[in-house]
Amino acid sequence: MEKNCNKTTKFVYTTHNDRKWYIVDASVAPLGKLAVKVANILRGKEKTSFTPNSDNGDYVIIINAKNVVFTGKKHTDKQYWYHTGFVGGEKTVTPKQAIAKGVMSKYIKKTVRGMIPNGPLGNAQYAKLFVYEDANHNHDAQKPEILTVK
Repeated sequence: MEKNCNKTTKFVYTTHNDRKWYIVDASVAPLGKLAVKVANILRGKEKTSFTPNSDNGDYVIIINAKNVVFTGKKHTDKQYWYHTGFVGGEKTVTPKQAIAKGVMSKYIKKTVRGMIPNGPLGNAQYAKLFVYEDANHNHDAQKPEILTVK
């Protein structure tokens, strides 16, 4: 007695994928929730054709990075660190200082990058992320859809 076992996996090639553009306002949700939503869209996990070994994700634009939301005392107590490359060159900066310097977009990118796989596939997915400090961006021609983060 044979069963009809037609177990075929459909593979979606990156060339056959229709990519969308999304725009997200960073002043709406906390940084962690924002980063999770953006990372899932960059990886393509929101689509039914998600394949972990192919780049099927969409493009994401994050605006208003200087108005990013932190819960609790993270605005003043959280610390991002970096190294200058010289001996004893370890530096720390709080989100409040990063916003004052105008480099908060760098730390939003770093947060999203930590949620994407390492390697060539992750690099290709990460390249579809664009972060801007204010509401001005140069991607109007792509007609991005507004993405809401709860």
